[in-house]
Amino acid sequence: MSTKYLLPLAFIFSVLTINTSFSQNSQKQKPLQHVVYYDNVDAPLTAKELGQIVEVYGEHAEEDILSKPQRLKDLKHILRNRVEIIELQGKDLSSFSNLSTIPLFNHYNKGLSRDASYNANTFNPLKYQFNFYSREGSKTYRFDNSQFLIIIKSQNPQ
Repeated sequence: MSTKYLLPLAFIFSVLTINTSFSQNSQKQKPLQHVVYYDNVDAPLTAKELGQIVEVYGEHAEEDILSKPQRLKDLKHILRNRVEIIELQGKDLSSFSNLSTIPLFNHYNKGLSRDASYNANTFNPLKYQFNFYSREGSKTYRFDNSQFLIIIKSQNPQ
């Protein structure tokens, strides 16, 4: 191959290499901030919370959650501080993603079933594969065909 072709090829290769490295740097994610826990996560589990954990994790609840203080603290933080249910009567909520679009987290309990409607006494947010650890902000979902919204608050509030 003659040198008159090598120089343009080397130039093109250099431009592509530089462009690729710049585009990769611009896509880096921001580092996670330190999670701030509220004092209420230090309180013991309620019977309802324990039931929610056992419903989802079944026979693995003790080994995978209850015997791991940090994991238990994370779940208490989710249940106590990061999931909010609100009702907005008379509002058009059709722009929100429906709960039915979120897969069930049934890795441990294949018998989990979806909630047909919202009931404050039985709704268990741990049953769903919400992205609780997203780097994005809060996310809102709608109980299908209802006026209830589920807000999953970011673990890193701004």
